[in-house]
This record gives sequence, structure tokens and C-alpha cells, in this order.
Amino acid sequence: MKALTIFQPWATLIAIGAKPYEFRGWQPPKWLIGQRLAIHASARPIKASEIRALIRALHGDENMTNPCLRKDVALPVLERVLDALKKSPDTLFGTKEGLTLPHSCVVCTAVVGEPKRGDACAVEFGDNAGNDSDRDGTFNWGWPMLDIQPVASIPARGAQGLWDWRE
Repeated sequence: MKALTIFQPWATLIAIGAKPYEFRGWQPPKWLIGQRLAIHASARPIKASEIRALIRALHGDENMTNPCLRKDVALPVLERVLDALKKSPDTLFGTKEGLTLPHSCVVCTAVVGEPKRGDACAVEFGDNAGNDSDRDGTFNWGWPMLDIQPVASIPARGAQGLWDWRE
């Protein structure tokens, strides 16, 4: 199965159904559309500043871009993540307070839907929706994440781009 490595908390947000699109600068290959893809949480540490920015945006901060997340699902998780970070930065790698955001592992699989332009995806999320990344070119294409199936965190080394994952 092909896999895609994604930073946390976005990998977990896909796994829980809060992030219906994975945005990339490129369209998925045609052979991948309709196929199941493993979503891998990268080894990159979570940045508290990114969590705070997502929370502010979801609360409607007019200076922030709406990050194209399902607020009702994403916000409680992000607030728990921020609370855990305040208490102890290493909390996110364990299970203190019942919170787990795994790293370096596959967290779910999803079927890749027909890609849409990023601006077309943003329309679904109302005014001021758009790219939540500080990296240019990452909002060109929205890959719909369909039929999401969470998995017990399965350790795996990630890679850039699409890569082969064997359970």
C-alpha cells in the first residue's frame, strides 16, 4: 500500500475525520484515486505555535485563515493538545491525561477521492478559508480523504512523497 507522511497534528486530524482534505502542491497520480492510502504521522515534533494558531483560526480570529477543518471535531482535540503541551512537552509522546499523538507511525488509512483545486475545497468552509501552512504551494490541490479507517499506531519510517508501506 502507498503511504503519505504528514506532520502532527494533521495526521491525527485526518484519522479522526476533522481534516477532510490533505492539501498538496501536486495532484495525486491518477492510479491512486479510489485507492487506499496509509496516513503516516511524521517524526517531527509538534509545534505549540502551530496548535495555538489553529485554535485561534477555528475560533474565528479575523486575522487568521480558516484552516479547512471540521471545527466541532478538531477543536476539542487541539485544545487538549495545547493543554498537554503547557503541562509537559513530552506528554505528546506518551499517554498522560489520556492524550496520545503518535509519531513515526501509520495512524489510519483512507481512500483518496477525486482531487479538487484548493480554492474549491476552501469554499466548503466559508469566508476566509484557505491554506493553514506557512509553506507556499501546499494549497494547490485538495485530496479528499474518504472512508477513513483508524489503525492502532503501527511504527514505520516515513519518507517524502508517496512511499511503499507494508503492514
